[in-house]
Amino acid sequence: MASKVVDLRSDTVTKPSEAMRAAMAAADVDDDVLGADPTAHRFEAEMAAVMGKEAALFVPSGTMGNLISVLVHCDVRGSEAILGDNSHIHVYENGGISTIGGVHPRTVKNNPDGTMDIDKIVAAIRHPDLHYPTTRLICLENTHGNTGGKCLSVEYTDKVGEIAKSHGLKLHIDGARIFNASVALGVPVDRLVKAADSVSVCLSKGLGAPVGSVIVGSKAFIDKARILRKTLGGGMRQVGVLCAAAHVAVRDTVGKLADDHRKAKALAEGLKKIEQITVDSASVETNMVFFEVMDPRISPDKLCQVLEQDNVLALPANSKSIRFVIHYQISDADVGYALACVEYDFMFSESNQRATGRQY
Repeated sequence: MASKVVDLRSDTVTKPSEAMRAAMAAADVDDDVLGADPTAHRFEAEMAAVMGKEAALFVPSGTMGNLISVLVHCDVRGSEAILGDNSHIHVYENGGISTIGGVHPRTVKNNPDGTMDIDKIVAAIRHPDLHYPTTRLICLENTHGNTGGKCLSVEYTDKVGEIAKSHGLKLHIDGARIFNASVALGVPVDRLVKAADSVSVCLSKGLGAPVGSVIVGSKAFIDKARILRKTLGGGMRQVGVLCAAAHVAVRDTVGKLADDHRKAKALAEGLKKIEQITVDSASVETNMVFFEVMDPRISPDKLCQVLEQDNVLALPANSKSIRFVIHYQISDADVGYALACVEYDFMFSESNQRATGRQY
């Protein structure tokens, strides 16, 4: 068994680098709820500039960032937001826009590439009628996690932005991994989100910061967002400690994302050679690899349990597939080791499990 753990559960599992820890220890801080933390101010200004927006706000999590953004745009209860049926906001954020904000989700089917058909978005926009909620917002997700980390093109995003503007709506982008999309597409991140009225950016996923997200938008948007952050309990005191680490993450990790994507592609190509696995390696665009387990005797849950015995950590995506996620603390050797473990585990059939000690 390897002594090192190869953790492919998510890109949220990274540990702070020594540079991040040093920056946290040295951070100049004050009370950010009182608007006085200098490191938070500098980092928010930096992120606003990078994203091409007027202002930014540090928040504890991407879920809170998305919730605040939706609630700012949908500030009347009974508003409606158009979003993908397989989007993170709709599936994984505890229904917060509804339970907390009184916002009705109007879902449109996500395509395998993470997009929603333009004509279906247009059709989902409500005409004024006392029977219906009032459409106020369209939400996109880039990269799109549930479809394998797919990238939404700048052309597609611009088109959705045009539709939103022509109908008097706002456009929010859940950009949890927007830097991955920018690197993969070769499009500057500010250009990629130019059409958006707001963007949430996760700092603790692909970028590897220990905690936090930022939301960006107009100054008026951020002024309202700051009030909602306080309402939701997201105002923190000497938050410059976290912003200092996030600054290092942005500075040091964006340049490593292309290598993450390369390793994910190599991982997919290796998995493709294993007979009991189906994976579309051509569909791997960023740092995620989804693969299906074709052997009916081996469930994704069981395979993950067996891999854990070899210090390879992964999570089932559903009843048939597993997701591996690459991050900057996964090396080429780690990828090779994970592949060897998967291949080894599939070598054992039900008839020889007793002899090998493998329990599927």
